[in-house]
Amino acid sequence: MDKIRFKQAQTLLKEAGQSKKSTEKLKTPQEGIVDSVAYAEILNNIIKTEEFIYSSRPSHRLLQEDAEEFCSQLINIRNRIDDILADFGVLEKENVEEEVKRLSERFILLTSKGNFKKILTRWGVEPLRIVVAGVPLEAEDMRILNPKIPETALEPIKKKISHVKNDINRKMEQFDVQEILVVVENDKSGEILAKRAEDIYGAKVLIRDSLKDIDAIEFKKTLEM
Repeated sequence: MDKIRFKQAQTLLKEAGQSKKSTEKLKTPQEGIVDSVAYAEILNNIIKTEEFIYSSRPSHRLLQEDAEEFCSQLINIRNRIDDILADFGVLEKENVEEEVKRLSERFILLTSKGNFKKILTRWGVEPLRIVVAGVPLEAEDMRILNPKIPETALEPIKKKISHVKNDINRKMEQFDVQEILVVVENDKSGEILAKRAEDIYGAKVLIRDSLKDIDAIEFKKTLEM
């Protein structure tokens, strides 16, 4: 999973390097209202990046993987700053949610929790394209999550797994798509779901420590990969 996250950070940096924002002409600010929540997120995320300053003392030299992660976080901060500038008319605001909706039409999205579905929907994904698994895709994986699970408890889980797989197949047929995108957090259940989806469906994976820490802009870049 670390390799997946490392690759995603590399792609984000590559996309940022191709950005045309550096050539944009900034406009005269207009009256507006400061998005205090977004501003607080910017400050909190800047504070989080200080970890790299402390951990790299005294030279402050970052090895490749840490450099990728550090710059990825800075790009996310820059995107949030651009959102605020767009609110004041300094930059032209892109309708990110509409782009997410359009780009996600080639996928059925698989996630592990109901609140993750809410996040995906907020980013612009059509709710009907999202499948919430809630269980692994193979019953044997439950023993990894809970080694003491009794055999009798596996039977209802097998039925739930069957329902999830049927739901995936039905939606793939309904929307005439062949690709699965798994969106999960970096915990044991998320890793297991992502690995099985890769094995069974050849799924693509977006995994983060916290989905709340990314926004529609970063998610759009994942869909563009």
